[in-house]
Amino acid sequence: MTWNPYYRGDGKERKDAPLPAAPPWRTFPLRPAADVFQAPEGLVDVVNAALTLRRPLLITGSPGSGKSTVIEQAAAELGLGKVLRWHITSRSNLADALYTYDALGRIHAQRLQQEKARAGGGVPTEDDIAPFVNLGPLGTALLPSPRPRALLIDEIDKADLDLPGDLLDVLERGEFRIPELRREGLESVSLGLWGSDDRHPVIKGHVQCTEFPFIVMTSNGEQELPAPFLRRCVRYTMPKPTPELIRLIVLRHLQLDVPDDGPLADFVDEFVRRVGRGESVAIDQLLGALHLLEGPERLDRGEHSRLISLLLKDLSSA
Repeated sequence: MTWNPYYRGDGKERKDAPLPAAPPWRTFPLRPAADVFQAPEGLVDVVNAALTLRRPLLITGSPGSGKSTVIEQAAAELGLGKVLRWHITSRSNLADALYTYDALGRIHAQRLQQEKARAGGGVPTEDDIAPFVNLGPLGTALLPSPRPRALLIDEIDKADLDLPGDLLDVLERGEFRIPELRREGLESVSLGLWGSDDRHPVIKGHVQCTEFPFIVMTSNGEQELPAPFLRRCVRYTMPKPTPELIRLIVLRHLQLDVPDDGPLADFVDEFVRRVGRGESVAIDQLLGALHLLEGPERLDRGEHSRLISLLLKDLSSA
């Protein structure tokens, strides 16, 4: 086949134009990543070590190597519930990861209540701080629970230099306080949780975990993390892929059995060689190329080289 049945670039409307079937990993709702992830050598040991020692697990590796999928699989196998996610940027700070307080929203709500009361001749309703304080991903993970919550801190190496140091005390003590609640003098306040409509009572503004969360932090190795921070982590570096591992990943994702020799085997071997040479190419790029070359919408051989060059570009280049 060719691309002609789809977009042609001529601007002519074709409402009955066929559309290609989505690849398995882009069919929504998404298939759980835990079902298809293949743990590389040594990963099972470090995950179990982090769980046993109640220490964060820091996983370093290139983009697309499956770092963030590790926690999905571990949480699914161990019944830890939905994974909480904190995606790090240069603007991320510890305070927002613990909780947020919308002071301006509270002031605005108070004024509206006063205006309604004056207009209706009544008394303003009692001021309530609860709707304006919400726990962040780390704050939610530190709530008391019978089993550890799972928290992904994604791309920690993109953080401001102070953030890893700021995390140390919270990760060591497993607790934090919310000054705004303590000033209210309330015994208990029910706060909203991160990524959920649920609420949880916080007593006297103090959050203390009973089970230290299972925390996985990922890093692309873009900046060096401070030694005191690293000392408190169990660390693992994703290994370079081997032809055998790639074949297993392709089988799980595409149900495609790559033979020991032939064009597909050469394609996989070349991908492994490129990674070994230090090129930044990701496994999902390989899967996309294989889906087009060998999937149900198989292209003719004349388009292979052009598509491969488009789909397997080095991620470090423009």
